Amino acid sequence: QVQLVESGGGLVQAGGSLRLSCAVSGRTFSRSAMGWFRQAPGKEREFVAAAGWYGSRTYYADSVKGRFTISRDNAENTVYLLMNSLKPEDTAVYYCAATGIYSSTGASYSRPDAYADWGQGTQVTVAS
Repeated sequence: QVQLVESGGGLVQAGGSLRLSCAVSGRTFSRSAMGWFRQAPGKEREFVAAAGWYGSRTYYADSVKGRFTISRDNAENTVYLLMNSLKPEDTAVYYCAATGIYSSTGASYSRPDAYADWGQGTQVTVAS
């Protein structure tokens, strides 16, 4: 049974930082691309960041580029999202997701329907 368990969300002041973690079990982690998505109330789920197989390449939404960093520890089957310079508009439920799709360009990784497995989400609230 595949499980993705996120942690690390919380309340932070604007300009602050948080690090989200997602522990993965039940699938071959190194041969999985990992993504982070977020969903704010009343909005669609949107792509935040992704790391390809083995973490060799990373991809970011323009809205978080330069502020967020995705990384993965293949020995611990865990993916992280370090979020710096947080803004109130970053407030959302953050989800990690896993896919066995290999994309040399990363084009598939921004699509929620490319991912087979999802975590339960963790709330991030940025106060102004």
